[in-house]
Amino acid sequence: MNRKLCAPADRARSWESIDWKKAEAYVKKLQMRIVKAQKDGHYSKVKTLQWLLTHSFYAKALAVKRVTSNKGKNTAGVDHELENAKRQIRGD
Repeated sequence: MNRKLCAPADRARSWESIDWKKAEAYVKKLQMRIVKAQKDGHYSKVKTLQWLLTHSFYAKALAVKRVTSNKGKNTAGVDHELENAKRQIRGD
């Protein structure tokens, strides 16, 4: 049976096995290439590199890591109140 897998089989099997230094280096390198191509006026190259970055496993993994490990969730916003305190007052 010739079945197409949705996730790449050669990538990390678990969250802990991801090489985060390698992921950060890969994403940063792509971002630097995008900036250089933009400065040089190679707009088709910019578009290609942006597509590559947005479809990259490492870029997606780093985005998920950044969102799930948000240390600022206990910091008050512009209204100087925490969201958890607002929920307790409302009864959510």
